[in-house]
Amino acid sequence: MERHYDYIIVGAGAAGLMLAESLGRDPFFKNREILLLDKDPKSTNDRTWCFWEKESGEFDSILHKRWERIQFLGDDFSIDKSIAPYSYKMLRGEDFYTFMFQKIEAYPNISFQVSSVLEIVEDQTKVIVKTEDKIYTGHKVFNSIFDYNLVQKQSKFPLIQQHFIGWVIKSKKPIFNSLSPTFMDFSIAQDGNTRFMYVLPFSDTEGLVEYTLFSAETLADEEYEMAIKSYISGALACEDYEIIEKEKGNIPMSSFDFTSQNTKNIFHIGVAGGWAKASTGYTFKSTHKKTKKLISYLKKDKPLDVYGTRDKYWFYDLLLLDILYSENHKGGDIFQSLFKNCSPQILFKFLDEETNLWEDLRVMTSCPSSYFIKALLNRIF
Repeated sequence: MERHYDYIIVGAGAAGLMLAESLGRDPFFKNREILLLDKDPKSTNDRTWCFWEKESGEFDSILHKRWERIQFLGDDFSIDKSIAPYSYKMLRGEDFYTFMFQKIEAYPNISFQVSSVLEIVEDQTKVIVKTEDKIYTGHKVFNSIFDYNLVQKQSKFPLIQQHFIGWVIKSKKPIFNSLSPTFMDFSIAQDGNTRFMYVLPFSDTEGLVEYTLFSAETLADEEYEMAIKSYISGALACEDYEIIEKEKGNIPMSSFDFTSQNTKNIFHIGVAGGWAKASTGYTFKSTHKKTKKLISYLKKDKPLDVYGTRDKYWFYDLLLLDILYSENHKGGDIFQSLFKNCSPQILFKFLDEETNLWEDLRVMTSCPSSYFIKALLNRIF
């Protein structure tokens, strides 16, 4: 027999858990029956999230680490600056899942089931969600399963992948500057791509070292790991260390209109809904902000396929991705120009999509203008 719910949330990642918890906390939805589905019990540390934020925040009690400064390294310059009033914050997946499920368990109208979703189908009266062992129906379904094929099969909007492998290492001697994470280190070989090292120091002897690319194609795992080894022995001058954890990820970066896949009663959230910042891949804080806006919209009980608009930041991201797709080697020049000519504070504000037009111009004029003029003309013509 089919079990019916008012809302079904497919996926218990950041977007699914934030949406479920927000629905449970809001008295407006106390009479809505909500089902949260995921193929995984979410009991392991399968990822980390980082974000910048002013002052205190909702997740401060479970932060793994926070920093008040950042480093950026280029070919011929480096910075190590305070980012006040911002802090750069790091969350471990395991801590986030535990924190959110403890909250969700307090809401009697929310159920969590571990099961793989096989199909989501909408008919005239309901949405049918088929799992490996049961069939559920819902009035509205929120889907966080990302389909790479959806973006790859179209050519209007380029797809760049932010792909990386990282090692959490522990050394016997101090090798990290524990006060400043390395936001991007472009001093490494680019090899025709946009490549950088990302370093999060947890202490003087322990930290995450991650090799990241913004490019259309991924690498073999061995290439990432060789680059990490080389960086640890070279830039960090360390040969004696232990690998504590490894992580691997791939975040799609695209200005594709993800809202085009929404229907009256099916809405895509998280990366699947285009909630990752297209130009950087940062997802966590964007998801938090977009969840709040979605909650407000749901209270109006309007069709889901008319929700969502494009703004100026969508267009800014589109131009950058056009450049990275056609001339991937130029990414290093662009990011180095930004950090050389702008403060971290104005860049964070710009990436948070909170700047005014004058601040937009300050950021954009700090980049090599010829790159963006060419990308703009290609879009126009």
